[in-house]
Amino acid sequence: MLILVFIIFCPLIFGSKNLNLFEGYWQTSSSIVLVKECDQELCAFIEEITIKGIDESKQLLDINNRNKSLRQRPLIGINLLKDFSYPDQNIKTLKNGKIYDPGRGRIFKSNLYILENGNLKVEGCFLRICGHEEWSRLK
Repeated sequence: MLILVFIIFCPLIFGSKNLNLFEGYWQTSSSIVLVKECDQELCAFIEEITIKGIDESKQLLDINNRNKSLRQRPLIGINLLKDFSYPDQNIKTLKNGKIYDPGRGRIFKSNLYILENGNLKVEGCFLRICGHEEWSRLK
């Protein structure tokens, strides 16, 4: 009987939601990004810019944004992902979302894949032509 009570109430005590495979800190080619749940969707916030030798007065702002009113906002803290429903545990592929590319100042259709090596393949597509970047999980 005690075991049954523990099984029923354990999720309530320790949290019933397990982290999904996408959540966590990731190293991109130019930044550290935190992927987490936001309003039942997946979001990815830039936490740190890791490019060496940049002109910080320009590179830390969203200067390439197509929306001129957003060009003075800091890159740190912006959300890169949109329209990805929050995945169930052990889901390794998410499709039909959007990603913002600050280097181009554009939003692209996007797909996300957890690879066998544990890295995150982030794909951006425009007119059925897709490019990708592989992000490494930080521990």
